[in-house]
Amino acid sequence: MQHLDDATRTELEAAAFRRLLRHLDEHKEVQNIELMILADFCRNCLSKWLVAAAEERGAELDYDAARDYVYGMPYAEWKEKYQAPATPEQLAALEARQQQKKGQA
Repeated sequence: MQHLDDATRTELEAAAFRRLLRHLDEHKEVQNIELMILADFCRNCLSKWLVAAAEERGAELDYDAARDYVYGMPYAEWKEKYQAPATPEQLAALEARQQQKKGQA
């Protein structure tokens, strides 16, 4: 991608990000905890990254607004409709992942 100009690269990156959000929206059955266990990020992380990117550019973006954008609806609504309670196995796997990260630091 280094042969592309900055504007084109930015447009492609933005398009890929929007596609990622559509993909996550199409797969609401994929729980945030599963994403955290497998990939060390989740929808909430994406929201925080958007807020951080805005801050880096001197723009204001409220975390709740960023979350609404990432989830495609208010977070409370998404959580009520789609988020299942974490199972003991998921919680144990997340804890193991966190411990593994600490050991690598």
